[in-house]
Amino acid sequence: MNLEFVSRLTSSDRDPSRLRSARWFAPDDMRSFGHRSRLKGMGFDDVDFKDRPVVAILNTWSELNTCHSHFKNRADEVRRGILQAGGFPVEVPVMSLGEMLMKPTTMLYRNLLAMEVEEVLRCHPIDAAVLMGGCDKTVPAMLMGAISADIPSIFFPAGPMLKARWKNVTLGSGSDAWKYWDERLAGNLCDKDWKGIENCIGRSAGTCMTMGTASTMACVTEAMGMSLPGAACTPSVVADHSRLATLTGRHAVEMAWANWKPSDILDEKSIDNGVMTSLAIGGSTNAIVHLIAIAGRLEQTLTLERFDELSQTTPVLADIRPGGQFLMEDFFDAGGLPALLNRMQDLLHADSKTVLGGTLGEQVADCDVIDDQVIRTRENPVSEAGGTCVLRGNLAPSGCVIKALAANPDLLSHRGPAVVFDNYPDMKARIHDPELDVTSDSVIILRSAGPLGAPGFPEWGMLPIPKKLLQEGIRDMVRISDARMSGTSYGTCVLHIAPESAAGGPLALVRTGDMIEIDVPKRRIHWDVDEDEAARRKAEIKLPDVVPPRGYGQLYAKHVTQADVGCDFDFLTGRSPGEEPGIH
Repeated sequence: MNLEFVSRLTSSDRDPSRLRSARWFAPDDMRSFGHRSRLKGMGFDDVDFKDRPVVAILNTWSELNTCHSHFKNRADEVRRGILQAGGFPVEVPVMSLGEMLMKPTTMLYRNLLAMEVEEVLRCHPIDAAVLMGGCDKTVPAMLMGAISADIPSIFFPAGPMLKARWKNVTLGSGSDAWKYWDERLAGNLCDKDWKGIENCIGRSAGTCMTMGTASTMACVTEAMGMSLPGAACTPSVVADHSRLATLTGRHAVEMAWANWKPSDILDEKSIDNGVMTSLAIGGSTNAIVHLIAIAGRLEQTLTLERFDELSQTTPVLADIRPGGQFLMEDFFDAGGLPALLNRMQDLLHADSKTVLGGTLGEQVADCDVIDDQVIRTRENPVSEAGGTCVLRGNLAPSGCVIKALAANPDLLSHRGPAVVFDNYPDMKARIHDPELDVTSDSVIILRSAGPLGAPGFPEWGMLPIPKKLLQEGIRDMVRISDARMSGTSYGTCVLHIAPESAAGGPLALVRTGDMIEIDVPKRRIHWDVDEDEAARRKAEIKLPDVVPPRGYGQLYAKHVTQADVGCDFDFLTGRSPGEEPGIH
């Protein structure tokens, strides 16, 4: 891959007076005197910043974010690249969203980080930014903020952790945690072995080594042209990742001189490329919500129908867990995302622009697949189409999704009686009750788990299978909720029911014993109740008060949109209006 910036900047392009930061530092006035003198108060001299692009390193490092635990070192390596290219690096911490340790969910705070990124970029003397993220919601949040601010930006992903081993088994974080927990509940795994798995399943820094939401969104970001080629799959702790950090810093300086903004890179075709990539890698269902929100920041409309349309024509080529066999380290060794994109160039908009200044087609043209087992040929796909599907019907008038690739094929057409849980505590209290009236034919339903009801749209969608069924050997059944599901999860789980129950959607009206039907090939979900009965139940039901009395939670509840339109705040779509912040 040729990673040289292809804009071919001339000396006239490197005119310091054209830099955005020059408005802060160049004038001979009292205000600029203050700006310069305060930098000097931190130990910088004129040679550090005069006539140089200011490149911000937006770092989401935190000691409570396990995926980003190596970002202290990577920030220094990004800084090295910025200095090599003649820029002035400034590290700016922004909110860290660590999926594993935040409750109820980092999704509650995705829009808060997006707001912070947008405002940080707008209010500071920044000519370009390196966006350091990786853990699930940091990726879309940082992209959303950078798009709205529309200041030159390049994304640097945390990278997946290394493959883990337990005894003679290769472990995949997330997916195998669920798998072995079920085996423990079924009585097939002792406490000693469970502890052994706990001690080794997170082998290194970095994001989940399966095709969870983090790797899905990193791949989507690369396919949309917002990170360097190969960045999405490079493992977090190998030397290649350190070199990638330095190279990203160097390119950020070039982007600053060229004023190469997100609006110069991203458009409707870029969004399509992101969708098709998510489908081809067997990516997380969460990508749907995030891509819709990203499209909204571009003032584009991505509908569920468009996603499903592309789903029916895009083959799944990456054989990666949870929908396949391999892990992200194997994907990297097999040629990574550039090789996969080369294999599906005819489906993509190859003329879309990238951070390198050229086109996506040029970027992947010479990238070959090394292992056809991990990255399948077009003649031997994991699935010819439909890795993720959109369903509609009277239970989900605005749509819902299912990752068919990770489901039991025998359950993709199924009809059974509902077993309803009103909320997560109700489910936790009753799901393993030996007296619960449930069979393998039942359809487990959880409500009050959506953007408003939970709140925050948590990853509760891989609903647990009752212990008594696990002990009978059952490992999958139809489960439906207005929640999301971790990208590392699997099973026949229907998600993102919209409108959600807390917003008055039909899910709020379902009762235990009602017959529910899903038909994935026909893209249908149906609640078997007549209209009069549904109307009677709706007249009787009282929806919960979901607006907290104060703070960010109140802002969130009043302004978050539903799953089918991206769960962004209704006042944040599009780019920042008006002029740049004035200098007074």
